[in-house]
Amino acid sequence: MPREYDEKRDYIRISVDCEIKYSLAGSGQEKSGKVTNLSGRGMMFIADHSLEVENQVEVRIQPENNITPPLHANVRVVRVNKMRHADGFEIGAVIQEILDD
Repeated sequence: MPREYDEKRDYIRISVDCEIKYSLAGSGQEKSGKVTNLSGRGMMFIADHSLEVENQVEVRIQPENNITPPLHANVRVVRVNKMRHADGFEIGAVIQEILDD
């Protein structure tokens, strides 16, 4: 059935505004950023430091409310854009694996 809205992706993206903790696979150096949108397949977050496309990154998202469950996953970076009007980088990533805590 065709969708009756402009979003044509396989999974609907939802806008979010919560903290993300992330680290390059195997680095053990955790950094913080802000998640801007999330879907069943991927996410976009803002980071102070650039990452490289194809980097494998472990992420943890702990929403501020108890209604939304936390997310702990391995993702693969697919897009990195320098932000135009602010410091930081927009990181687009595809979820590769959901991890148990």
